[in-house]
Amino acid sequence: MRKALKVARREYLAQVRTKGFVIGLLVAPVFMGGSAIAMLISENRVDVRERQVVVIDHAGEAAEVLIEAARQRNETQIFDADSGKQVRPAYTFEITAPREDLDSQRLELSDQVRRRELQAFMEIGPAVLHPRAAPGEAFIRYFGQNASTDPVREWAQSVLNDHLRRLRMVDAGLDLIEHPDVLDYLGAEPMGLVRLEAGTGDISTAERTDEIRSIIVPMIMMMLLFLMMMWGAMPQLNAVMEEKSQRIAEVILGSIRPFDFMLGKLIGGVGVSMTVALVYLVGGVFTLQRLGMGGGIPYHVLPWWFAFMILAILMFGAILAALGAACNDVTEAQAVQFPAMIPFMVPMFIMLPVLTDPAGGFATGISLFPLFTPLLMVLRMSSPAGVPIWQAWVGLVGTLLTAVLLIWAGGRVFRVAILSQGTPPKLKNLVRWAIRG
Repeated sequence: MRKALKVARREYLAQVRTKGFVIGLLVAPVFMGGSAIAMLISENRVDVRERQVVVIDHAGEAAEVLIEAARQRNETQIFDADSGKQVRPAYTFEITAPREDLDSQRLELSDQVRRRELQAFMEIGPAVLHPRAAPGEAFIRYFGQNASTDPVREWAQSVLNDHLRRLRMVDAGLDLIEHPDVLDYLGAEPMGLVRLEAGTGDISTAERTDEIRSIIVPMIMMMLLFLMMMWGAMPQLNAVMEEKSQRIAEVILGSIRPFDFMLGKLIGGVGVSMTVALVYLVGGVFTLQRLGMGGGIPYHVLPWWFAFMILAILMFGAILAALGAACNDVTEAQAVQFPAMIPFMVPMFIMLPVLTDPAGGFATGISLFPLFTPLLMVLRMSSPAGVPIWQAWVGLVGTLLTAVLLIWAGGRVFRVAILSQGTPPKLKNLVRWAIRG
């Protein structure tokens, strides 16, 4: 064990003393949160060019409201209240009568959109006021180059539908002046659950939840753990392969057992990830506390986060170190790298379904699969719903047992493969070495 710790110290210092480690420490958060940073940078860089839309109104009474609503919006909502600077684009609408040859009219307007003379054009069907009477003629169509993501479409359809609902109320004989609240809309406010206070036994007041607590925080905790796994475990494959191909391993193995050599490298990887994690977590907690956002930090998850991180690095590091020992050159290492990444990537692919229903059967079952447990259990535990404590312990024990099994099997593969030359890293060879040693 003493020699394994010496190898761990060597591996740790070899990484943290490099300029690449410092640069990676600074750059990694940028890559992980690049989209959020880009949104913050571009938040005030809005294109305020006028958005002009032509409306083909078959109904003859629906489009006028767009012109009036756009005028009010342009007067009250597109300028900053303090500076008076325009911060949003103006919307303008122009009504045109439908022609007999509608296809030619649509083509002409489409060409204007392509030439950027128009933002888009709309077509309002003749039966929008009473859509059930003639379903085929009740439509609102928005034609644009990016119609599905165009904010003008969202705004226009909301205005039109509010107007059409008012007209239907009038047709039904309902006086909107006497009943002004008939079209009021109330959203469902997201609230947490009430519970009994542990000390007093009083019933607590439910707190309002938001997207940051429900989505952003769990995703950050999971992505940070993923980053630590990549930092501590992924380099094992190439590092071991290079030491084998350059015959460095043969010299080292003259004074240390193969298993101790591999274990030292794994402990070194854990040390590197622990250092990075402490820098990020301490820095993140300090920053959020200074910004008054410390209440969103799931402090109760942090001990579990560190436990799962250590086990994940040992578990996946053993796999990757064994694969690195079985590779003879860079080509073979690249060939096995993608299959080795699958247990890393699968939790990322199913992150949103799990986060949508963290207490559901699918989320519970998949998070108890040991190779996926570290990432998915942290994701579920960081959500407002949390997980029953027994599931956290079952996941931790399952991950621990799997890590022990993989370290044992990986050590047997490592012992045989590190000194073997010319034998390709085929699955049957790896299984045979793991079983027979």
